[in-house]
Amino acid sequence: MSSLALLIIYISVGAVLGIAVGQIKYKGVGLGIGGVLFSGILVGHIANAYFGFNLHNDAGTVTAEENILHFLQEFGLMLFVYAIGIQVGPSFFAALRGSGLKLLTLAVSLIILGCCVALTLFFTGIVTPDAMVGMYSGAITNTPALSAGSLMVSDIANVLAAQGKDPIALGFNVTNVPKAYAVAYPFGVCAILITIILIRIVFKVSIEAAGNDYRDSKSAGFDAPISSNVKVENSDFIGKTINDIPGIIDGTVICSRIKRDGELSVPTREMVLQQGDLIHLVGGAKYVAKAAMAVGTETKDVLTTHGTTISVRHLIITNNNVMGRTLGELELDKKHNLVISRVFRSGIQFMPTPDLRLALGDELNVIGTMEDIRKAGKIVGNSSATMNHVPMIPIFLGLFLGMLLGSIPIPLPGVPAPMKLGVIGGTLVVAILLARFGDSWTKNKLHWRLPQPALAAFKEIGITLFLTIVGIRAGANGFWDELTNGMGLHWMAWATLISIIPMLIIGFIGYKVFKVNYLVLSGVLAGACTDPPALAYANGMYKDAEASSIGYATVYPFVMFLRILSPQIMLIIVSSFI
Repeated sequence: MSSLALLIIYISVGAVLGIAVGQIKYKGVGLGIGGVLFSGILVGHIANAYFGFNLHNDAGTVTAEENILHFLQEFGLMLFVYAIGIQVGPSFFAALRGSGLKLLTLAVSLIILGCCVALTLFFTGIVTPDAMVGMYSGAITNTPALSAGSLMVSDIANVLAAQGKDPIALGFNVTNVPKAYAVAYPFGVCAILITIILIRIVFKVSIEAAGNDYRDSKSAGFDAPISSNVKVENSDFIGKTINDIPGIIDGTVICSRIKRDGELSVPTREMVLQQGDLIHLVGGAKYVAKAAMAVGTETKDVLTTHGTTISVRHLIITNNNVMGRTLGELELDKKHNLVISRVFRSGIQFMPTPDLRLALGDELNVIGTMEDIRKAGKIVGNSSATMNHVPMIPIFLGLFLGMLLGSIPIPLPGVPAPMKLGVIGGTLVVAILLARFGDSWTKNKLHWRLPQPALAAFKEIGITLFLTIVGIRAGANGFWDELTNGMGLHWMAWATLISIIPMLIIGFIGYKVFKVNYLVLSGVLAGACTDPPALAYANGMYKDAEASSIGYATVYPFVMFLRILSPQIMLIIVSSFI
């Protein structure tokens, strides 16, 4: 059997076992997608011990299998973070303006605490510098930090050797860095999950309530429309037009139906009101109340369209020629005698003001005859097939731009190697920007929003590939031998402090003192450790993953930069004492 076929078998077995293990729950708590990491370690160990699966040859160089696994691991993670960026992009900047500073403060504090714990372990003589960097990178589950730390350990070792000193005796053995990382990584993932679970248990958090609170806070800037049926009784408005009702002209109130002499119809703004007319008003609560009080009294009569020629339907914006145009420019009310009572976007409903610019996937709640609705549907697109179609050019273009951005070196004084966002950090930043501004940047020629099924598939496939392969590589590279016969248990035990102490302190402060929404805080903790498995777990707690994804994406780009920089700063501090 070819080596490629064997790799596919190992990955598939690890993924299936891990997903099955992750679905096992005790009192509602389970590993979730994190289970594939541990199944991957098992598969990698068995393959290495019993089937001769090696990722390094006798000369110490990597094999073709290692290169393939490394590529698949990184590509899977790129898919995951790209989907996350596209999902949260439209809401990201609003979240950053709102609670962004608070969330970043928590994330930066967590990084500083982690560095302090790691440096304390070195200065008390518990670990060497090389193990400290590897333990730190594994405890925060950050592979780019591992790469940056390994490079700097190697650079310092070369400088010490040139000075006639023994770098290994001084604790700068670059081979120890990835070993310490491998044994620290599993508990690094667990520490985040443990913290999330403990906060939920200690403070008796209701997931449903947290989800509702997030939705309410998200809608806080919008006066969500309500509806009311009003009977026209005020003589001051008899003989006047619907346009004279308070709020109609400025768009804060919509009159979507009128019932006169038992017949329901769609009103125009020029329609003259008569005594006893029943009108259906839609708008913000205070505006509807003001309009109702002015023209008459609210009534419990129902203005149903059932059994009439009038229908209520949702029309989805999918026509490229409509995207980017304002609602007023469409003139659906004048050309097709339709009333638009609400617009739905990203789970929020709001009033259809004439200056509202339309985007792919916006849903218009329209009232009119079926013939007029069909004509309007042809104009706006209203194609479910378009919404289910996955645009491939924007995806690969986004990945390409993400790689370019992540590869840009950022030189810093006193640091041997330049900083980089990395492929993953660059991909996330690009995805967020494209989701928010991409349509206008490309003049609506390309659309970056992905259908919900595609987003879910990209995230699940990406994170499963990444975690399974991380486990397989660790298992095949002597994870078990290092754990049982080497310094593995020693490193693992002390690495737990780097993981759990900052996480618990910041997690409890964030929820109790800063009053951060539990779902958002879970995403922040995952983002502060740049940990996709923890994000996947947080996303799975509630039916809508946006809250945790927003928390993750808000802190991730800045944190990624600090995580890459932090091991190098620690090594600069350590080397100054040698």
